[in-house]
Amino acid sequence: MAWLVGIDEAGYGPNLGPLVMTVVACQVPADAAEADLWRLLRSGVRRHGARDDGRPIVADSKLVYSAPNGLSHLEKTVLAALGIDPPTVEDTESLPLENLLFQLSPDASDDLAAEAWFTGKTPLPMVCGKSALSMARGLIRRACRRAGVAEQFYCRSVVVCTPRFNALTDTCDSKGAVLSHGLVRLVRACVADTAAEPMAFAIDKHGGRNHYAEMLGEAFPGAQVRSCEEGMERSAYKVDGADRPVRVTILPRADVGHFPVALASMVSKYLRETLMREFNAFWGHHVPGLRPTAGYPGDASRFFDAIRPAMTLLKMTEQQVWRRK
Repeated sequence: MAWLVGIDEAGYGPNLGPLVMTVVACQVPADAAEADLWRLLRSGVRRHGARDDGRPIVADSKLVYSAPNGLSHLEKTVLAALGIDPPTVEDTESLPLENLLFQLSPDASDDLAAEAWFTGKTPLPMVCGKSALSMARGLIRRACRRAGVAEQFYCRSVVVCTPRFNALTDTCDSKGAVLSHGLVRLVRACVADTAAEPMAFAIDKHGGRNHYAEMLGEAFPGAQVRSCEEGMERSAYKVDGADRPVRVTILPRADVGHFPVALASMVSKYLRETLMREFNAFWGHHVPGLRPTAGYPGDASRFFDAIRPAMTLLKMTEQQVWRRK
């Protein structure tokens, strides 16, 4: 067997709310280590642009989710891919957000506990019908069985709330430090938690950065990271001395050509959206009539100006709420 691994984030650009970064690893037959998982799993998933025939969609989260189109497709794919079993989703009880979140990001509890807006009580699924979710999970499972792909995808996330985002940014005077921090943690976790079989990472490019050897060296302590290619269109590395053969490719729009990256993008977006619902609910309670925000530049300033008086009453500082970069 071999691992096809993807890493992507959601929420790097906003001034408000958390950043979420996720790794997804799919265990595939050794002879499918170069396979297109969309094609391999086509009986259970579809790409963006394919006819909606009930199969869950796996694509860049920006193509799957938008405020006008709603959360349903994003939620269905993410919860089905993460292995919410049909008996569970048919129960009358819902899954609290905190259960899912701390399963995917055990280290997030301390940071989120310090956020006044976080409750973790949001019931999941929020909009997707439980029968639709059960059917989607069944489709993915059957497709994996037919292709010899492990039914349970490995998934871990890093949640970076505003205080830590600002602190990491200050250390390097660049918010790129936040992506480096997340990538190192996720790669280490993925390697530690999975069987020692050949592993190929595809990672969405960090802005205009082309050189990643030093960062990857932190992710593989004791191993040697060899640069094979570094440029605007692609940076490729091999890792010598790890417990398995490892290749890492970092490229722009990795979510277009790599199934695990697209799914990592969707998981990151879904977690961020659920967290932003709690963020908006908290501030809407303290500022009646306040229109919700996605936290992106422009609208974030409108929202931040509106909550300043409430922040003063709650003794909250700008450092706790507003990302400086």
